[in-house]
Amino acid sequence: MPSVEIIAIGNELLLGDVLDTNTHWLCRQISALGGRVQRGALIPDDPQAIAETLQAALQREPDLIVLTGGLGPTSDDKTLASVATALGRPLELNQQALAMVRATYERLAARELVHDAELSEVRRKMAYLPRGAEPLHNPVGAAPGVLLREGKTAVVCLPGVPPEMKGIFTTSLQPLLREIFGGGVFLERVLVTDCGDESRLAPIVNRVAAAHPRVYVKSRAQAYRKGRRLRITLSLSGTDPQAVKEAIDAADRDLTAQLAAAGIAVLERVEGG
Repeated sequence: MPSVEIIAIGNELLLGDVLDTNTHWLCRQISALGGRVQRGALIPDDPQAIAETLQAALQREPDLIVLTGGLGPTSDDKTLASVATALGRPLELNQQALAMVRATYERLAARELVHDAELSEVRRKMAYLPRGAEPLHNPVGAAPGVLLREGKTAVVCLPGVPPEMKGIFTTSLQPLLREIFGGGVFLERVLVTDCGDESRLAPIVNRVAAAHPRVYVKSRAQAYRKGRRLRITLSLSGTDPQAVKEAIDAADRDLTAQLAAAGIAVLERVEGG
């Protein structure tokens, strides 16, 4: 199963000014592709922190590292310079990236969404990439995404603005994702029970999880309230859709039988993934 690490960058995230929805969204997408997110880090716009975090991730040799944030035109957007430092590569003007930035501002200026299309210094900044990087077209904003290869690991830098991050992930990044994940599949099934006491569910959930180690089995805690119905999630990623479904079905049958023996009913099943 391909392994992934996510590094979310931004002072605003650590200050609590902005909620890091990018990491959550990426985790869902990667799970759906059949991958496993092994780590997620939240770090400031600090070159040393970015470089050290990336170097530590590279030592673990995941298949993919995704960094989000810090690709824009302002002085606190330091991700690419920090990545270049971490990889020991010079930061240099990438002509393909420059053409992408130019085309974006020409399009925005034609629609009168920006004052002009001039490639000012701060706009050109977004086209300076580590040597050997491949720019990724951004269908939403100005800053291109960036793809680098370091040993067995693909390193991808995406903008922190959620629509831009999602736009690149769902378009320009697709060839790399197919290369890494192939025909991966993720299946999730949620069982809604008539039990409101998680301590009553816990022994059953623990036994089923131990009996089906490939399947992630987890009850979802909620605030205590009258009539609450707790949910139990079964999920699994893999490359064989039939094998994944059979594993989920087996865990479901076991769980349902043990719940019934304890006098707990399954009220609903919700398929996801």
